[in-house]
Amino acid sequence: MSDRALPRRGEHSVEELEDLAFELRSKLLQLCGTYEGAVHIGGDLSAADIFTALFGYGLRVDPADIAHPGRDRFVLSKGHAAVCMYIAMAIRGFFSYEGIVETYGQLDSAYGMHPCKVQLPGVECSTGSLGHGLPLAVGMALGARHRDEDHRIVCLLGDGETGEGSVWEAAMAARSNRLGNLVAFVDRNRQLMTSFAEERVLFEPYPDKWRAFGWNVLEIDGHDMGELVRAIDALPDAGSDRPTVVICETVKGKGVDFMEHNLAWHAGSLGAVDLERAMAALSASRTAAVA
Repeated sequence: MSDRALPRRGEHSVEELEDLAFELRSKLLQLCGTYEGAVHIGGDLSAADIFTALFGYGLRVDPADIAHPGRDRFVLSKGHAAVCMYIAMAIRGFFSYEGIVETYGQLDSAYGMHPCKVQLPGVECSTGSLGHGLPLAVGMALGARHRDEDHRIVCLLGDGETGEGSVWEAAMAARSNRLGNLVAFVDRNRQLMTSFAEERVLFEPYPDKWRAFGWNVLEIDGHDMGELVRAIDALPDAGSDRPTVVICETVKGKGVDFMEHNLAWHAGSLGAVDLERAMAALSASRTAAVA
C-alpha cells in the first residue's frame, strides 16, 4: 500500500449537496442547450442526485492524485449518462465545466457521449454497452481482494440494463466471491428508451431478485439527499463478505416538469425557447423543494 495519504470522502452537508445537485442539473441543461446533437437528458436528470451524493460525499477520491492506489473506483455502467458524470466530476474538481462544454461529443474529445478511460484520465472504465459495467466492477473488486486492498468499487446501473443476463451472472459471482467491497447503485427510473420498463420486462419484485442472489439490499428515494447520505453511511465495511445494492427510486427527467415521465426525453436537445422553459421549471422545482 502507498504511503501517500489516503483520499478523503467528500465532506458536504445534505443542504450543500442539494445545492450541488441543482448546480449539476443547471449546467446539464445549459450544455444540452448549446450542444447541437442529442443528450441523454432524461436519464441524466434521474441520476443527478446519485452522482452528486457519490462524488460530493461518498467516494474516497482525490482529483489531484487520480492514480492513488487507495482511491475508490467508480464504474458508470449506464454509460449514456456520461455527461452527468463529467459535470459531477468537474464540480468535485477533476477538470473544468468549461472544458466539457467546449468539446463535448466532438471527434477525439475527452468528453464523449460515453466515457473512455483512454481519453479522459480519472475515468476508471470505458463503458456504454449496457450490462457490462457490473461484470467489470466484479473483476475490479475481486482483484482488490487478492491484493488485500480496502477501497470500494462502486457501480451505477440503470434499471433497464438489469434485464441483461450478464448483470445477474455478475451478481452471482460477486456473492460467491464474498465481495463486500462492491456496491451497486441502481437508477430505478422505470423507463426504457421507448417504453416504460414493466411494459417490456417484468422487473418486479425487483428488490427480491437481488436478495435472492445474496446481496445486501437498501431501498431509498433516489432524489432525497438525506436518504442517499444515510445509505452511504450505512454501507457495510469494505472487508465484509456481502455485496450491497442501493435501489434508488427515481423519476426520469427529474426537476423539469415537461420532461418527467416523458418518453420523448430519453434523449434530445434544447433550443433557446425550450432551454429557457427548462431552466424556469428547474428553478421552480428547487424553490418548491426548499419551501
